Amino acid sequence: MDRRSLLKYASVSGLASLATACLSQNAPPTSQATGSPGVGQAPGQPQQTITWKFQSGFSPQDVFHEMLTGWAKKVEELSGGRIKVDALPNNAVVPFTQIVDAVSSGTLDGGLAVPAYWYGKHRAISLFGTGPAIGIDAETVLGWIYYGGGQELYDELMQKTLKFNVQSIFFGPMPTQPLGWFKEKPITDASQFRGLKYRTVGLSADLFTELGASVQTLAGGDIVPALQTGRIDAAEFNNPTSDKLLGFQDIAKVLMVQSYHQPAEFLEMQVNKTKYDALPADLKAIVRYATMAQSADMTWIFMDRNSKDLADFKAKGIQVVKTPQSVLQAQLDAWSKIIERETTKPDTGPVFKKIYDSQRTWAQRVGTLRSDIVVDQTLATNHFFKK
Repeated sequence: MDRRSLLKYASVSGLASLATACLSQNAPPTSQATGSPGVGQAPGQPQQTITWKFQSGFSPQDVFHEMLTGWAKKVEELSGGRIKVDALPNNAVVPFTQIVDAVSSGTLDGGLAVPAYWYGKHRAISLFGTGPAIGIDAETVLGWIYYGGGQELYDELMQKTLKFNVQSIFFGPMPTQPLGWFKEKPITDASQFRGLKYRTVGLSADLFTELGASVQTLAGGDIVPALQTGRIDAAEFNNPTSDKLLGFQDIAKVLMVQSYHQPAEFLEMQVNKTKYDALPADLKAIVRYATMAQSADMTWIFMDRNSKDLADFKAKGIQVVKTPQSVLQAQLDAWSKIIERETTKPDTGPVFKKIYDSQRTWAQRVGTLRSDIVVDQTLATNHFFKK
């Protein structure tokens, strides 16, 4: 720019015009956007669409599969359509137990399940949702994952110890799971588990084996047929809404609520790590924050659905029975034995103990806070609503 042109911008107000003129002379050609920009995407940038294929470990009607479709909708909306997720149900590509392998290999871009499904790959995986019960619920364990070191420990276990190419994001705290469905009579004493053919998953299988049960691990859709044929005598799955969909109420007459076998489970969203790491920073943030948003959404959905479905069970004559204190104590005694055994195994024990000790430290601190601060609402509920 020559001297005469420079004088043109000598005023203070002209300095901005000078800067604009210089920038415009050196600016690259502008690309036309093919759609609305997503969060963090500058207007004028071309929209790049990433299409992911995710599979859940649940049937298309199950409320847990709905968490995948809800998450997919949030991700697409927040990204302005830059990420689209094809949300597939269980068995669309692989059986539920093979989701982690399919995500790691890239056969699936991601999946939704629970860590208990990979429990057979390493015993310590069950510490993420299926035991042991050490005085904390699922919301508290999620706090440990996000702020107590749990995420780093799980990543180390899955990515370094087991060599899975997956990035897991946890969400969706589940209410305390019922002891289960029994055909005719409730359990009144822990000794009644001896010889009982019972369905559960994860480290919970060891708990009921310790109590003397003959444990079988079955997929959700196989449980009610197994009850019908007598292959099993009793079973737990998860919550009143999922249980109703599976049809437990048509076969069993007793639902026993409250238990220490799975008081702290939650969902696991997995993404192929190579594909996750390749995302720009804003899309990574959208994936993570959409998962957190879906966590809150699931909590509220469960409040609505579970309360209605439990009331429906009662209206249809299902006996809803609280698990006796003696059975709960027997479960805790069994957990103590399992913890001792698992933390001292020569092969998996060191990893199990490292994770358990971290979780225990969090449970002692935060569990104490909750017991000191949070009032038990049973008295208030009975005061206003019990007939």
